Amino acid sequence: MGIPKGKYVWTATVGEKGQIVIPKQARVIFGIKPGDTLILLGDDNRGIAIPPKNTFNHLFDVAMPSEEEDK
Repeated sequence: MGIPKGKYVWTATVGEKGQIVIPKQARVIFGIKPGDTLILLGDDNRGIAIPPKNTFNHLFDVAMPSEEEDK
């Protein structure tokens, strides 16, 4: 049984400063570039998730519309 298309599994090692390196394949697939800010979501039971950066674009647009949209 292989991994389903569009699903991925990687590992990362936590360094002494608590930093992890996101594997190159993951950075390429999700368009993560140096200087990007990532959102980490945590749940005591389900663990940590790092969703793609565009996941929250719609939410931010609704919560904080531009000045043109306010008029």
